Amino acid sequence: GLLVSMFVPNNPLFSGIYLWLARLGAGIFVVMQQVILIDVAYNWNDSWVEKANEADRLSYGSGTGWLHAIVGVCVAFYSSCAVAIGLLYTHFADCPGNTWVITLTLIAVIGLTALQLAGTEGSLLTSSIISLYSVYLCFSIVSKNPRGECNPRLGKNDVWGITIGLLLTIVSLIWTGWSWSAEARLDVNAVQAAKSVGPASANGNDNGENLNLDVPFLNGEEAGTSGLVTERGSNGEDGTDSASLTNVWKLNIVMALISCYVAMILTGWGTVDGLDENHNAANPTVGRWNMAILGLSQWLAIGLYAWTLVAPRVFPDRDFS
Repeated sequence: GLLVSMFVPNNPLFSGIYLWLARLGAGIFVVMQQVILIDVAYNWNDSWVEKANEADRLSYGSGTGWLHAIVGVCVAFYSSCAVAIGLLYTHFADCPGNTWVITLTLIAVIGLTALQLAGTEGSLLTSSIISLYSVYLCFSIVSKNPRGECNPRLGKNDVWGITIGLLLTIVSLIWTGWSWSAEARLDVNAVQAAKSVGPASANGNDNGENLNLDVPFLNGEEAGTSGLVTERGSNGEDGTDSASLTNVWKLNIVMALISCYVAMILTGWGTVDGLDENHNAANPTVGRWNMAILGLSQWLAIGLYAWTLVAPRVFPDRDFS
């Protein structure tokens, strides 16, 4: 199929149809990537806090190591933000537009941190991750400026920017695959369908309602028949097969959106026609369109995270957990 596509002319399929489909798919992925990143940041903090609590349950005071690690990562991320913003002011503040982008990013970092510290929602680790991501997007915006007097990196290979962008895309793909596959395994219905096999169930006294997930299903002192049995459908197939098939289609859709996003980034959202005064053919990611999309991504991430902090205060009767 890839070989055949090489002989398909650009018009009208690619220039008139695929270009707009790719722009739409890339826009959807931009929104999805911000949501995924915020989800990763929250889960990172929750995971380490839970590990600290588990360690304290085993031995009181042993969980402080995880809490110290959280504080250390926060200090490292905020220090990186401060150093990066200083470098941005040093190298990219020759134009008013760049200065505005850097200053607004600095205000957003301070505002998000203050908003998070003013309440009980969110966490400092999550705020530091979103702040560092915002600073990275700020660098990406000013480094895509097509004006030479505003962009000292114009004409140079942006190895670090491309590497970080690819890593974030890979993280988005991996997190999507893991979360959706875990959804099928950790679904409430699947857990409720699990039944403990043992003396109680053998006598018919256990109807599954008294299942305690904090107690291991297997006990070395009990008979070897104790364990966990999941219900199967009438055809003998596991009920998670259909869910797995659905997850495969979800992953395929995400990969298609990623393909659209990469295609748009490398072609300036379809605006690169050839070599021009901005050297777009040699630096296809440079241009006003990419600057605008990156700016939209930055403030979308900032706005979404701010909403996760404000929403529980605005609607205290709703459960946002």
